[in-house]
Amino acid sequence: MKFSEEWKVLGFYERFEKIVCLILSFFVALVIVCALYKLGFHLFHMIISYGVDPLEHKSFKAIFGMIMVVLISLEFKHSIVKVIVKNKSVVQVKTVLLIAILAISRKMIILDTKAVSPLTIFSLSSVLVALGIVYWLMRQRDIEDESEEQK
Repeated sequence: MKFSEEWKVLGFYERFEKIVCLILSFFVALVIVCALYKLGFHLFHMIISYGVDPLEHKSFKAIFGMIMVVLISLEFKHSIVKVIVKNKSVVQVKTVLLIAILAISRKMIILDTKAVSPLTIFSLSSVLVALGIVYWLMRQRDIEDESEEQK
């Protein structure tokens, strides 16, 4: 169905959601472009000015942390665009879980294990495992729902 045809059948609130999602999508795209620019500038500056080896542990954590921010932003934008294009509801729990998993994974990657208590590392790991289990369970449910629909 074309956008103009779809727009005609939408109610006031659905139109409002789509407009808000379009605006949010634009803002997130701006954040992604800025983060990508900063990443490129910072990476270029690190390598050229300081001669930093990207494979050095501290540099790798900094670079990978910045890359993860861009990836998390892209996933967030993808979830907003999904609302606009596929008529999904605004809150997609699986997407929120995936973004949370990515954010905690980023935190674990850039974490300075010498300056953080073992309890903090255990807590983050436990949350990550719990989120992974919930995500897997929701994915399994979606697979079962799709197989029932095909019958």
